[in-house]
Amino acid sequence: GQPAFGVDPNDSMDSPGYHGGDGPPSYYGNDEFVNSGWEDKSIRQAFIRKVFMVLTVQLLVTFSFVAVFTFATDVKVFVRRNQWTYYVSYAVFFVSLIVLSCCGEFRRKHPWNLVALSILTLSLSYMVGMVASYYDTDAVIMAVGITAVVCFTVVLFSLQSKYDFTSCWGVLFVCLIVLLLASFLCIFIQNKILHIVYASLGALLFTCFLAVDTQLLLGNKKMAISPEEYVYAALNLYTDIINIFLYILAIVGRTRE
Repeated sequence: GQPAFGVDPNDSMDSPGYHGGDGPPSYYGNDEFVNSGWEDKSIRQAFIRKVFMVLTVQLLVTFSFVAVFTFATDVKVFVRRNQWTYYVSYAVFFVSLIVLSCCGEFRRKHPWNLVALSILTLSLSYMVGMVASYYDTDAVIMAVGITAVVCFTVVLFSLQSKYDFTSCWGVLFVCLIVLLLASFLCIFIQNKILHIVYASLGALLFTCFLAVDTQLLLGNKKMAISPEEYVYAALNLYTDIINIFLYILAIVGRTRE
């Protein structure tokens, strides 16, 4: 699946989601690594800091695009008149996504992993900005605010919770497949209530993914992500947050019609 961009930008409501965890397994059970470096607290903290630093840069770039595409009238008019740029960005995004998801050695090779992630971030940022340009300014601002509150709350809850959300990853992946199939239904059935329900389920699903990926990053549950995979971890969290934003934007946009 892809992050809310498998459809015409004119109808951004019908957006299937993508989750970065669809690639090859980068997870492992902690029981197998009792004496590994991952158990060293300093290594884990350095890994977490690196991931959140990369994630922060990604989000700043993306929401800078959103701001420009929302508030700059000339830019908004340009992207609406040149929809081919959307599909070019999608192609670039898809190629970089495949490379980062399927080529484990490449995404661990510095600095090319960061180059690929930068290309992915820029192409995805353009698409997110283009989708946002079709909504009212008030709707975009509201969606950004709600997304920030939701993500901040989920991350804090995941940090404090004793419940192991990583055990739910398989169930969530099945739900993601169902959501992708449902997105095709929304493309052919133009119904406001159906689209709001679909977007609500999408936002809920990726909120759950965010909780899982946060705990995979921390490494203190049954499953953890390798400390070598900081690009992959950042990609997972980034796509979770972007999908949450897009689905919330869809909900706000539809309810304000």
